[in-house]
Amino acid sequence: METATAEIAAAAARIVVEEGLEYGPAKRRAAKQLALSGRAPLPDNVMVEDAVREHIAIFCIDTQPAELRALRELALVWMSRMAEFRPYLGGAVWHGTATRLSDIYIQMFCDDCKSAEIALIDHHVDYDPQTVTGFNGEPVEALTVAGRSPALDVVVGVHLMVYDLDDLRGALRPDSRGRTPRGDIAALRALLAE
Repeated sequence: METATAEIAAAAARIVVEEGLEYGPAKRRAAKQLALSGRAPLPDNVMVEDAVREHIAIFCIDTQPAELRALRELALVWMSRMAEFRPYLGGAVWHGTATRLSDIYIQMFCDDCKSAEIALIDHHVDYDPQTVTGFNGEPVEALTVAGRSPALDVVVGVHLMVYDLDDLRGALRPDSRGRTPRGDIAALRALLAE
């Protein structure tokens, strides 16, 4: 069974890197492509992330660092624009596994959850509002904008996820590997300066 889980993780990693799919859908598609029964255990996200890093190291080592930098630069632009809402970068762009097909996930912590949406309207920014599952498993509002990356010459999905200010404390707890799960503007600038 462990072999099947590792195969699913490797196949999911390929899908994540080459198609830009998120981990959950990539794991399900990988299991289906491998013709494994619905009872085959899916790998956890840590295992998939390890497989993504391995895939990048083998197949994308020449292109991925520049793509990651371009995405981080675009994230910094949006975080700076939305600075009053305490933005934190998360996901693959924060953890360093993003490629040109990855979206950017920014969590914002607001006193008034509608204020971020009003700010986008005031600045004439087109956005698509939707409700998604937040990092605590609860529904949160996500405002998705199309961000153009000049360095990559592509349009990137930038998801501005709106949380209550009280959620900020829990947002900074280390993940299962002891890493900070997201970073603020100063932390992102430090990554870009490396």
